[in-house]
Amino acid sequence: MTVHHKMDAPDRANRLDDMAQGVLGTPMDRPDGPLKVSGKAPYAHEVQPEGMLHGYFVRADRIGRVADMDDAEARAMAGVRGVFLGGRLARNPCQGTADEAPVQPDRDVYYVGQPVALAVAETFEAARAAAAAVRLRIEDADRAPVHPESYETPDAKQSSQGDLEAAMASAAHTVDAAFTTPGHNSAAMEPHATIAQWDGDRLTIRAACQMLNYNRNEIADAVGIDPANVRILSPYVGGGFGSKLGIAPDAIGAAVAARELGAPVAVALTRQQVFEATMRRSETRQRIRLAADAEGRLSGVGHEAWVSNLPDESFSEPVTQATAFTYQGANRVIGHHIARISRTCAGSVRAPGEAVGVAAFEIAMDELAVAAGVDAVELRRRNVPAEDPSQGIPFSSNMLREALDDGAKSFGWDASMPAPASRREGEWLIGQGMASAVRVNMIGEAKARVTLHPEGRAVVETDMTDIGTGTYAILTQLAAEMLGLDPRNVETRLGDSEFPQGPGSGGSWGASSSGSSVYLACRDLRTLLAAKMDCTEEELTLKDGRAVAGNRAVALAEIMDGPVAGEGHIEPGETGDAVRQATWGAYFCEVGVNAVTGETRVRRMHGSFAAGRILNPKTARSQCLGGMTFGIGMALTEELIHDPRDGHVVNRDLAEYHLPVNLDVPQMTVNLLEERDPWANPMQAKGIGELGICGSAAAVVNAIYSATGVRVRDLPAMLDKVLAGLPEDA
Repeated sequence: MTVHHKMDAPDRANRLDDMAQGVLGTPMDRPDGPLKVSGKAPYAHEVQPEGMLHGYFVRADRIGRVADMDDAEARAMAGVRGVFLGGRLARNPCQGTADEAPVQPDRDVYYVGQPVALAVAETFEAARAAAAAVRLRIEDADRAPVHPESYETPDAKQSSQGDLEAAMASAAHTVDAAFTTPGHNSAAMEPHATIAQWDGDRLTIRAACQMLNYNRNEIADAVGIDPANVRILSPYVGGGFGSKLGIAPDAIGAAVAARELGAPVAVALTRQQVFEATMRRSETRQRIRLAADAEGRLSGVGHEAWVSNLPDESFSEPVTQATAFTYQGANRVIGHHIARISRTCAGSVRAPGEAVGVAAFEIAMDELAVAAGVDAVELRRRNVPAEDPSQGIPFSSNMLREALDDGAKSFGWDASMPAPASRREGEWLIGQGMASAVRVNMIGEAKARVTLHPEGRAVVETDMTDIGTGTYAILTQLAAEMLGLDPRNVETRLGDSEFPQGPGSGGSWGASSSGSSVYLACRDLRTLLAAKMDCTEEELTLKDGRAVAGNRAVALAEIMDGPVAGEGHIEPGETGDAVRQATWGAYFCEVGVNAVTGETRVRRMHGSFAAGRILNPKTARSQCLGGMTFGIGMALTEELIHDPRDGHVVNRDLAEYHLPVNLDVPQMTVNLLEERDPWANPMQAKGIGELGICGSAAAVVNAIYSATGVRVRDLPAMLDKVLAGLPEDA
């Protein structure tokens, strides 16, 4: 029996609160933590079968079409087993939830750095040397430019309400400004890697994947086999941030070579290959227009974005995704424009859309606050809409005001609006800035199986992944809470495509979707046990391996003949369209800007967030801290640089792509606000994995303005951009 639940109406049963086991909602440590810190957690490249070969990609050094390949020298090298050109090799990874093979261009080259051939040898070093010895002759071919020259304007991505031009003309205060953000790379700690092995026509791959439900179909389509003959194992993934949503070139290359050579093949990308051949966040150019009355209340909102991607890619950075509903304003224009260019593929990087769109919009809101002479927190409070202004539907919940108030109090926000550059400590100009946080919320279809054993232990199984977000902990806590068990007696098994299908890690929907399926599977078990106890599920209490109903208490072993499995199945439904679902928050930041060098140091930072029921405050807080750290990087250091001649990534490693490090990040604080959202799912929880980045960069940039009077609209705010605008007497 399976408990199937479709979210067609809000779920107000609130059964989790009835359990009262004291497990869920506590900061339980991750069960997988000891394995990871001791090096015992097996990542994609670490379970190496006997006789395994190694593959190394040959990269294209120009755009065009491979006319010829000279691999004689490579094949003559000791230990080299083969060189594979074109065919089924992938141009770039699948986009998230693609559910089909990525572009397989054969010999066509669409960007510099594209993997076009794979050298395979008995050792990694031999494969790398062989790849370096391969000579490609690439001829010119008709390709997109390396810089945006023209843009597509899809009708479905444009919208307007009222008359924004008239609102701008009659407004007491306006902002009309252009903002730019560069490309970003996910730079996950674990590079992409795959070990592929065939047993007849059955393919098993150990890979760094985020969404096994989709990845299974993608790899099957790419190599031309039935998905039923594919097994993917991804029990541990060392970060993804969107770059591992879809099957990538390493998996397809390893599978193709392993089938041809009749031996297991591993392909592990180098850091440089990760930067070139996986996903980048598109650069953006944004125009933001705001029209407000004398008190700062918005009457008009305009947000247009220009982004890029390769030809034949459906994804484009959804920059304006949150603009439609964050603030009021009867007159609105939303625009989205896409250029086709010959650069590394653009795709999902943590919080696609809001990470860059909310950041720019919140800088513009700060400009409006200054123009209107209204405190930045109060300006935002005045513009929280009563309903989604773009659709005229209610919010499932809107905690923005609460987050603003809580954050301002916790941070000690100065609402007196001190003049820029008015506070100084030696060489350092001190300023404070803030920004709102907002991220869309959703669930995906998910299934899970929970098996309860008579001796009082349980096993949770789903193909859901844990990319460092805490899935092992949260699903363990859910089962323990629902079944009355010590978490140490619950084993959670993840990352095997033969388990019931979950949505995967992405879109901040993992815990709320797979968590709901585990919750429902436990409800199934509770119903079965309640029948044994002659009571309803609601009347049943489970505690420490015993079932209690009325005056009767028995050990589970007395009413169970053996292991019993319950299955849960959650599906999105009408609640996704009936109300606007989102998560909310606010950031507060203090920076010091050196008056001599223009260097910015973040001195302290706080975030207050609301995301429904918090299932584990430790893992939730960790996600928020990570998102805020992302925001510091976006604001101050991170920038993909492309060579203007051929579009290749210049800074393709962690030495030149500058992530924030320990000294860049202060001790940050996070508050998690109490909330329940019955429209979201039966647990009344929401996703929190990406909320922490959605606007955090703006808080830093706004603090720089407060410190110096310099308004940076071209991110990141590196010292040269700040130094040039510092007042002469600074």
